Amino acid sequence: MDYKAKKTLLCTFTNEIDLHKTIETIESTYNVVNDKIIILFNVEESEKLFCIYNIFEEEHVTQLPKTILLHRKKETNTLYTINSLNKLVWTLNDGKYDKSFKIDWKNYKNTLLLIKQNSDLLIINTKLLLVHKSNNDSVENK
Repeated sequence: MDYKAKKTLLCTFTNEIDLHKTIETIESTYNVVNDKIIILFNVEESEKLFCIYNIFEEEHVTQLPKTILLHRKKETNTLYTINSLNKLVWTLNDGKYDKSFKIDWKNYKNTLLLIKQNSDLLIINTKLLLVHKSNNDSVENK
């Protein structure tokens, strides 16, 4: 594969019980970039896990259940959907959408920004659980 090809960041939601099955499904469905899946957990609800991984854009034809497309702000390790980013701007900017509005990303360090079913912004504090490598050499967070 051409490692300069455009990549897509995905998040598959799972839990502790289904983690191994979820990882197997991800690996059998996609060619995961660098064979690496980052597993984060929700700080407030530690049984809720998030498998974060990159695939090559052309592989995104198949969508796994409980999987969404994400974007990432590297400097603060903030993960977000476009809808949650728009909602954040709207919330911080007095109910106005403005593409030029500057977000202070350090306020959202190590978070996952999502939209709830009622359209409210959901800010989930995350922490690294482990880094899974496809060669079965999982590296636990220390």
